[in-house]
Amino acid sequence: MQQRRKGLALLVSATMLVGLLAGCGSSNNNKEGENAAAEVNKEGFPIVNEKISLTMMAPDVGLQNWNNMAVLQQMAEKSNIKMEFQNAPKDSFETKKNLVFASGEYPDVFYAAGLTPAEQMNYGEQGILIPLEDLIESHAPNFKKVLDENPNVRKSITAPDGHIYSLPVVEFNQPWYRNPLWYNGDFLKKLGVDKLPETTEELYAFLKRVKDEDANGNGKADEIPLSSVNLRDIRTWLLGAYGVYEEEIYVDDKDVVHYTPVEEGYKQYLTFLNRLWSENLLDHETFSQTAEQKKAKAQNNQVALFSDWHAYMTLGGEPSMDDPMFAPVKSEMVDAPVIAKNRGVTTGAFAISSTNEYPEASMRWVDYLYGYEGATLFNKGPEGTLWKYTDKNTLTKEYLPVPGGGDREEYRATLTPNYGIPAPTISIPETSKGLLTEFDAWVENESKTKLLDKGARIPYPTLFLTSEEQAEVTTLSSDLTTYVRQMEAKFITGAEPLANWDGYLNTINKMGGNRMAEIYQAAYDRWKAN
Repeated sequence: MQQRRKGLALLVSATMLVGLLAGCGSSNNNKEGENAAAEVNKEGFPIVNEKISLTMMAPDVGLQNWNNMAVLQQMAEKSNIKMEFQNAPKDSFETKKNLVFASGEYPDVFYAAGLTPAEQMNYGEQGILIPLEDLIESHAPNFKKVLDENPNVRKSITAPDGHIYSLPVVEFNQPWYRNPLWYNGDFLKKLGVDKLPETTEELYAFLKRVKDEDANGNGKADEIPLSSVNLRDIRTWLLGAYGVYEEEIYVDDKDVVHYTPVEEGYKQYLTFLNRLWSENLLDHETFSQTAEQKKAKAQNNQVALFSDWHAYMTLGGEPSMDDPMFAPVKSEMVDAPVIAKNRGVTTGAFAISSTNEYPEASMRWVDYLYGYEGATLFNKGPEGTLWKYTDKNTLTKEYLPVPGGGDREEYRATLTPNYGIPAPTISIPETSKGLLTEFDAWVENESKTKLLDKGARIPYPTLFLTSEEQAEVTTLSSDLTTYVRQMEAKFITGAEPLANWDGYLNTINKMGGNRMAEIYQAAYDRWKAN
């Protein structure tokens, strides 16, 4: 998903945090006299004949000036709807969002706000977010088509009270839900590796060779076989070797829900990582380094296996087909690894507040993003800047040179808000027709042959818990998640011996670990029966 690509980490000062609410008045204030009665056209542009203003709250990755963004300017001209932005830096957006909901003064629309199911239910039941299902029926033909063609999308975005409080990101064409691992191709060539590891023992042997055989050829023992930032990426792709999914909760092929941190496979994963740690095959700064520090090591030609959206984004340089994607390995516990597939639906991307005077116009505005034209505009930028049609009848396109040179993705970020944030949109293959490079085709084939063809599936569907279930899960998770992650680090680094596993299980059970699986089992059963 393009809008998930590179985001920049921002250092937010205390002064900024104090002022997060500045400029976040109610949507009823600051309309500049423009919102006199406006008739909403059922189709086409403009959406309204008389200009209106709406306030929008969204996260900002730091490369953008939303007021000067070409896509938003073009959308304002087409629709006659002027958006006034009440954004916050991406890293502090959650804080601002919470403050805004507590303030009683809301923007007209929330864009890429990452509203959790709990937030949707809470603020929907309070009347802060309005139900959208009737607006979808009457003013959102593009999104209604998505729901008609994909019944599971409707199931996934409908709250237990029967209402839809937000529109989602729909991305069925994206196979992975977290950055893959990639091999340093230069290391593979130096070591004469013709076949990638297929088992955990083969992976261990490869990492050991990297450490012992001077894989970067500089005569120094400075290689880092496997590097990570807080282990989330490694956990995603190695837990499957032991028959369990990285997701805290997953459902097996017999429709039984499991709580991952208590599974035997999770213990064996910890045992393997502890082995790598004790032999210096896993970066000892994994639990403390930043993504930029990891990249610096890779660009110093030290790292053999790492995660990113694409390998070159860590290694530096241009896109290369010489750095293969990690193929999930299996342990002796399983006949084949389990592989997590992207759910395809991320809820909470767009919502309308109760103080919005023009919900119909707001729905028409966002519905454009769920059709081909809108998805192309918001994901690729305006025609004639970074791309152009070579045959409009077949929707075939070609890239144009980046104005002034530089990175294409970073330039795209200045054109559209759909960059590094969960923006409301749909992945439509035709938006990229003619734009896929040889490298893109190679990545697609890597994903197909190593993930999709190997049985990748959704670990647990996108769904809602009831209010009571959500309240209980929130209470349980606040302590459980902290404890599990602390113990993961301790077991891997040897600070806590794995001989104490039974004590760990007893603690989790006392904290409600067994109850987690029960709650999610009930929710899954309802979802499947719906």
